Amino acid sequence: TITGRGTVATGRIERGVVHLNDKVERVGLGETAEYVVTGVEMFRKLLDDAQAGDNVGLLLRGAEKKDVSRGQVLAAPKSVTPHAEFKAEIYVLTKDEGGRHTPFMNGYRPQFYFRTTDVTGTIQLPEGVEMVTPGDTVTIHVNLIAPVAMEKQLRFAIREGGRTVGAGSVTEIIK
Repeated sequence: TITGRGTVATGRIERGVVHLNDKVERVGLGETAEYVVTGVEMFRKLLDDAQAGDNVGLLLRGAEKKDVSRGQVLAAPKSVTPHAEFKAEIYVLTKDEGGRHTPFMNGYRPQFYFRTTDVTGTIQLPEGVEMVTPGDTVTIHVNLIAPVAMEKQLRFAIREGGRTVGAGSVTEIIK
């Protein structure tokens, strides 16, 4: 936080361009909020804009440290929305790949790791599927405990107790 000027949010630009004085929305893990970019910095140099692939710090006018947290996304207003319920295609790692030793059932609650944040979610298996065994590829329905900025094709890891047990990508946004 820079007193009287705002707070700096850091991260990699996934797509598009950001310019000085652009309005941006903070999306995910809480209410969506709008800020104005009053500074763009990369490798200690102040810039007028930055583009996809750049790792930057953006000074957000009016933002306080408590307003921004790891895993949130800054985006052009109304371009990205937060969601907590989705369908996904996942692959469950085998024991030899460092995954689980045992299958999991309906209601399994691992961590879903999107970009830089993990959120607990409950897995619902498809009709007629009793359990998912390590090595399986399956379509699942997920309910997260907090909404995350996401869209179709977003990739994620499934983690349990600090280790990755699976990976997947969003196939359909439900809510």
